[in-house]
Amino acid sequence: MILCICSCRRWFLFLIIAVGSAACAPSPFATLQTPTPFPTSTYPPQQFMQPIPTIAIDAQTPLPTPLKQLLASVTPVATRPEPATPTLRTVMLATPTLRPTSTQTPIPTATIPPTPLSPCTERIPADSLLTIVTRQYPISADYVPADLVPLSDYFAHEITFGYGTHVRAELITPLLGIMQAMDAAEGLAPTIISGYRSYSTQAIAREKWEKQYPDRVDQLSAPPGTSEHQLGTTVDFGSPMLENQFHTNFYLTPEGKWLEEHAHEYGFTLSYPLAAYPITQFYYEPWHFRYVGVDLATRLHESNMTLTEYQLLMLPEPCIP
Repeated sequence: MILCICSCRRWFLFLIIAVGSAACAPSPFATLQTPTPFPTSTYPPQQFMQPIPTIAIDAQTPLPTPLKQLLASVTPVATRPEPATPTLRTVMLATPTLRPTSTQTPIPTATIPPTPLSPCTERIPADSLLTIVTRQYPISADYVPADLVPLSDYFAHEITFGYGTHVRAELITPLLGIMQAMDAAEGLAPTIISGYRSYSTQAIAREKWEKQYPDRVDQLSAPPGTSEHQLGTTVDFGSPMLENQFHTNFYLTPEGKWLEEHAHEYGFTLSYPLAAYPITQFYYEPWHFRYVGVDLATRLHESNMTLTEYQLLMLPEPCIP
């Protein structure tokens, strides 16, 4: 009986110990930690690289200090998207495009077609001081300057001989300046033999000289339409030493010498200088001066260039010869 009781106590004590041990043992349903993998040849030694265990993070569970630091240094995925792999298109779009500078585009002007040239015999030039009139480029018989005025309204009879000589109004002031300057010089008494000459008047003069000197008519008179006198900007000066006649010795007279030296100061140029026939197609006429303005007359004088040469170089062809 006693032996039986002792045995029962031993089994009961053993049962209590077993139950207590079971109560202290971990539950099979508890969260399992990931076992540390056995190092292989592809991993570095365990003491240098420990894998981070996978744990269930609870909002109320305090985190270890190293893990706090790790998570704090990590930027949330939502705020730092994974950069896209650049492609040819993205690279091309990323290339900065130069913005064109704001250069003002000029407003195109209308292109005016050139006026067709007409035959020189039909040419009615504008009242320009630089109109070309030569044997090659004549003007129409119908051309008459619009602003002709009589010299007798401005000059004494001793200068004009009472002839009905006209010039363009623009010549009056420079001609008065010439006469006053030459009158101030001792012994000078210039005259104006001729000025404007119409087409028909030139034709009559040409015919007269042709009858008297048929072999020399080209030296004495221009064909009608080729004379600068028709422009109204040309005058012929005379000298008492030559009885106010046309003569090549005019350049030897005091009046001729003064004009050769000073005429350009008043806007006049000698149209047909000595030895200029190959250019002008006119023989030497030391009395024949044309008004072109002070600036051009001075340049021609200083460069020793004839007006005809200047016109042929600088001006367009005026008509069809």
